[in-house]
Amino acid sequence: MATDSTQPRIDIVTGAFSYTGRYIARALLAQGRRVRTLTNHSSRPGAEDLQAEVEVEPLQFEDKPRLAVAMRGAKTLYNTYWIRYPHSGLDFDRAVANTRVLMEAAVRGGVHKVVHISVSNPALDSPLAYYAGKAQTEEVVKESGLAWAIVRPTLVFAPEDILINNIAWLLRTMPVFGMPGLGHYRVQPVAAEDVADISMWAAAQPENVIVDAAGPEIVTFAEMVDQISIAVHRRPPFVYLPPALAILGSTVIGLAMRDRMLTFQELQGLMTELLVSAEPPRGSRRLDDWLLAHADTVGRRYASELDRHFRK
Repeated sequence: MATDSTQPRIDIVTGAFSYTGRYIARALLAQGRRVRTLTNHSSRPGAEDLQAEVEVEPLQFEDKPRLAVAMRGAKTLYNTYWIRYPHSGLDFDRAVANTRVLMEAAVRGGVHKVVHISVSNPALDSPLAYYAGKAQTEEVVKESGLAWAIVRPTLVFAPEDILINNIAWLLRTMPVFGMPGLGHYRVQPVAAEDVADISMWAAAQPENVIVDAAGPEIVTFAEMVDQISIAVHRRPPFVYLPPALAILGSTVIGLAMRDRMLTFQELQGLMTELLVSAEPPRGSRRLDDWLLAHADTVGRRYASELDRHFRK
């Protein structure tokens, strides 16, 4: 086998044209790395710069031999694969099983280390299937036999973000804004660029590590909405809603937009402050600064989860 000094350095990123993956891919390319992606969406708006530089292989969990071949020559796999909620026959259990297939392919393909993008505060006994499923994928990674690093982001923001963008869209377009509860629960936004930097730091560590990726500020949800309203120059009256009624309102809007805007589990995760880290923050970019820099574009259009991941 060729030594590290003679073998080309290849890093694999699942979903390099999607959300978190595109920032990891850009950071790797900026360091002169050769990047290959596993994806079923080879063309996405905003990722044109990557599409010319990144090698593309299909992310087909049913074709295990090809998946293993796609891993060959790679030292590090950055795994961003997951689903936001069950849809079209794909649920969290299937996503965990697909993660196991991906790890097995990485082992067969000769990958040395996996950097697995998880979420802040996962737990195997969580009543929220999203967080329990994320904890299960972490166990799959730990049991894979690969060297590993697990990165746990809080609330990630970037131009491709859905939650913050759609809050801005609601503030721009609706006569009132429905605030779930009183909005006193806390969040800790982190920039996608910081998540990429932390992921590359984790990849370079000689030991297995688990690290949170969190931004420098902890704010209440209401304060975050206020920051967004300042950026878009519009603050409609807030209507404070019980969680069930807030979900009903988001469901009605989702039906109008042919999308699923917010799930009850996502709202529970927000309201129980699962998007806050107990570790010192490693991210340095502030959400309010980012909002002001992107004030002209954030929330101009509704961002659809189903259009992004399930519709061609």
